Amino acid sequence: MPKGGATTPPSNTTTISNSLRLVSDVVHISSNLHGLFKKECIDLARRVSLLAHLLEEIKDSSNQHLPSSSSSSSSTDFSADFCLFDLSIALQGAKRLLLSANNFDLKISNDGAARKILFQFQSVTWKLEKVLGNLPYSQYEISEEVQEQVDLVRVQLKRATERYGGPLNTNLLSRAMSQPLLDKEIDSLQAGNKTIGSLHVQNIGNIDHETKVKQIILPKSTGLMDNASEQILHAPEELKDSPASSEVCSSRGSDGDAEDNSIIVSPDENKKSDSSGIPEDFLCPISLELMRDPVIVSTGQTYERSYIQRWVDCGNTTCPKTQQKLQNLTLTPNYVLRSLISQWCVKNNIEQPLAITYGRIKKSDGSFRDVSADIAAIENLVRKLSSGSVEECRAAVFEIRSLSKRSTDNRILIAEAGAIPVLVNLLTCEDNETQENAVTSILNLSIYENNKGLIMLAGAIPSIVQVLRAGSMESRENAAATLFSLSLADENKIIIGASGAIPALVELLQNGNTRGKKDAATALFNLCIYQGNKGRAVRAGIITALLKMLTDSSNAMVDEALTILSVLASHQEAKAAVVKANTIPVLIDLLRTGLPRNKENAAAILLSLCKRDAENLSCLSRLGAVIPLSELAMSGTDRAKRKATSLLEHLRNS
Repeated sequence: MPKGGATTPPSNTTTISNSLRLVSDVVHISSNLHGLFKKECIDLARRVSLLAHLLEEIKDSSNQHLPSSSSSSSSTDFSADFCLFDLSIALQGAKRLLLSANNFDLKISNDGAARKILFQFQSVTWKLEKVLGNLPYSQYEISEEVQEQVDLVRVQLKRATERYGGPLNTNLLSRAMSQPLLDKEIDSLQAGNKTIGSLHVQNIGNIDHETKVKQIILPKSTGLMDNASEQILHAPEELKDSPASSEVCSSRGSDGDAEDNSIIVSPDENKKSDSSGIPEDFLCPISLELMRDPVIVSTGQTYERSYIQRWVDCGNTTCPKTQQKLQNLTLTPNYVLRSLISQWCVKNNIEQPLAITYGRIKKSDGSFRDVSADIAAIENLVRKLSSGSVEECRAAVFEIRSLSKRSTDNRILIAEAGAIPVLVNLLTCEDNETQENAVTSILNLSIYENNKGLIMLAGAIPSIVQVLRAGSMESRENAAATLFSLSLADENKIIIGASGAIPALVELLQNGNTRGKKDAATALFNLCIYQGNKGRAVRAGIITALLKMLTDSSNAMVDEALTILSVLASHQEAKAAVVKANTIPVLIDLLRTGLPRNKENAAAILLSLCKRDAENLSCLSRLGAVIPLSELAMSGTDRAKRKATSLLEHLRNS
């Protein structure tokens, strides 16, 4: 804020218009990112792009409540003007940083320049988080969905600031918004963070197995997800495998390339001599090479994404290093380790490994494959996607679909060729075949984690939801599967939930074919992990759909219905809807006649419904639940015994 209060900020209208223009500029810059800081640029651009909805609603609110004159504005309005002005300055800093980072060339720059860029990322994320925290939201008519998005962005920005080195001197952070820091200041700041960095490295890969599984599926750090980890750990395999419904998974038929089947786990004695100077934690256990995109699997081990993805694509279900069975196939980005590797590379003047280097991709055995011809062919296909000829476009998108299904390398190359924004545009085309192939291509591309951010940045969600509502059955199935794949990232659960996707998924759950219903169930399960989406699902009629699945004589989707109910049952609105739909008798019947895991989930749901609820407990007694619960407490699975015993205790005390 200006000193002495002598300076008057621009009007709200001007400031908001400038801010919206800056957001648009940031999104435009993000369409052509490359180089050392590409990942950081994509993350920052994606977060900034989410602020467009906030600014639009503030603009609408300001237009509806214009003050009668500038001189009569209250001190509150004046303070709000400065907050918006601060946001505009922060967005200007983000734009300036993206331009600088995107044009950074390590070959012609020194270590100090790279450190300054990293510190600028910390400064900009810190500034944006602080500004968003100071905005007087009560003065604007901000919708619940947008407020959720803003809260999410703040959490992400705060976490990003800490990943760049934690909270630092605020005066230095503020200065970095307008001018570069001196090398000696950067050095002193980094020196103060060495201890923190070493602690992160020591803890990597040494986490308890079961705890790690829970953290992978339900990260606790955001504070935005409901604590449903126990239910998730006992979900049916269709709902746990990631991504369960994609073409590249075995459930849909995988025809991976031969090269993808050549994963080799090299023994320790085969480590290359030239890697002896690299910290052991920075090497992928499969390739024994420096990792560029480390991810954590369910056993707690960290691998280079492309190698472990190929391992999984080949149908392997064990951890290459420990030989333990993978409880799920989720690959969670190891942001801490990636940041440490990046800092180490800069400090030691080592160029970080890239997915594509001089037209070559590294193979699983450490050798390189020349993909220059593939790149040229894919770039040619991407150009044809924008062709005015329906036939040429249709043929090109079919080929993109086929390529994206075959291998991780192809998913990387297709995204690098700029196909994602073009494919998103094709989701709204009138040709059904082109639309089907476009949505399926996006589904396949989303399997590669780095592509998820690009898909979200391309604004794909509204178009995917449109396909989900009005496309062919195959298009709707794959649209649902795509939403599931994208929703594996916590921040996307909120965005997808606010997009209107949940009513469309519930409709598919009710009226789709068998595969469509399974895809919808998988997506709804994952979306409902976020507490705010549970109410949306209830209001969309999900309880009626789930009850129908539970009472279907074919018993085709009882597992899926119970798993979703187990996530919803702790939510007050969902709980009331479940009881009102007369679901308790159906659950008691499953205690008597269901499969072991059906009984287990039924007991868990009944416990959530009846705990501290005298009326529901009384209903259990009247309907004769004591006998099947007693049998379950004696002979059920371990989890079923715990739930049944707890429920019986509540009944005795009621």
